[in-house]
Amino acid sequence: MKGNYRVAVFCVTFRSTPEEAPMNIQSPNPKRTPVWLTAGSGEFETFRQIVSQTADPADTPLAAQVLRNIPIYDGAAIDAAAVNPVTRQAVMEEWAQVFAHGAGIIVIRQGLADHAVIDRASAVFEQIIADEKRAAKGGGDHFAKPGANDRIWNSLEKHCLADPANFAAYFSSHGIAMAAEAWLGPASQMTAQVNRVNPGGAAQTPHRDYHLGFMSAARMAQFPAHIHAVSPTLTLQGAVAHCDMPVETGPTMLLPFSQQFFEGYLAFSRPEFQAHFAANHVQLPLQKGDLVFFNPAVMHGAGTNHTTDRFRMVNLLQVSSAFGRAMETVNRTRMLRALYPALRDRSGLDLGNVIAASAEGYPFPTNLDSNPPVGGLAPKTQADFLREALVQDQAEDVFFALLDALDAKNQS
Repeated sequence: MKGNYRVAVFCVTFRSTPEEAPMNIQSPNPKRTPVWLTAGSGEFETFRQIVSQTADPADTPLAAQVLRNIPIYDGAAIDAAAVNPVTRQAVMEEWAQVFAHGAGIIVIRQGLADHAVIDRASAVFEQIIADEKRAAKGGGDHFAKPGANDRIWNSLEKHCLADPANFAAYFSSHGIAMAAEAWLGPASQMTAQVNRVNPGGAAQTPHRDYHLGFMSAARMAQFPAHIHAVSPTLTLQGAVAHCDMPVETGPTMLLPFSQQFFEGYLAFSRPEFQAHFAANHVQLPLQKGDLVFFNPAVMHGAGTNHTTDRFRMVNLLQVSSAFGRAMETVNRTRMLRALYPALRDRSGLDLGNVIAASAEGYPFPTNLDSNPPVGGLAPKTQADFLREALVQDQAEDVFFALLDALDAKNQS
């Protein structure tokens, strides 16, 4: 079933009576409609109809197949499309439509096809987990019981510092870079958190993600309704499969189309919504090297690991818009100091993709007294300085001095 519901993330609309006109926030005198939602907002029957849709393969002609409503893309085809601006743009346009108006989810089979790169990253992550356990520093989980899994917070920075060359090879992936740009545009901020679900680890509570999804219902309700429309456009959720994941290991449970339900941040915790998710969610088996990306408003949760001997490891990517606040603090200057020698070598790397995943690509906030825009509307960014340094093959001490100077200029 396909429907034209007034609930897509780009449309701020509110239902009260059938004859009521939708609110136009640009109108000087909009017809009065509710500005705040409540814990009871959102009709279950509307939600049920939305998530009962069936994906039309004609809407995703670049996908290799559509499986349980989720379009599946071939990683080799995406890599080939990435090198041509026209085909690259076509892929990203299709993905943006899926995230907003389709199932809300894409899978890229073998989006990170070099398993040696993944295996090395897995070894780095295993060592970090072991070290943090010894230091009693292991991370808990937002939506799972303690002990169900092992977390590495800020795996992005820790990975980069532990093995810069492997980090560069890992984030050369076209699939990662293009998915982020398709939903968030340029200058997005990559963050990452490893999640290893241990044998017997129980499922997460189904939820939506950051920003509003990481608040209590009472706190969410304090934000006006139009912010409930904006929140999904500020982040993109992703995952890199670090091992083969048959369904019994508990790959992520997903409810296609659920991002289209406007009131979902407040409504999804209600029993009828949780019960519908339990009966209707989708779990796709994944292989090492597969990538999954989804709109953060898709109702989802990690599944139960029913095995007795399989440790299911994924590197969870949370990419933030340049116009929003990322959840984690990342020391990107420290990352670039570690990464720069590996990037100067360049062999086998897509530098643009690696720069997008590591350097700060947005110039604000800054101190405009000490760092005013010169020759344009905004100052130069870390990413600008890094690109120039690589083109000029600057010595490490020269580039590091530029990084330090930029950090100093950004301070008040």
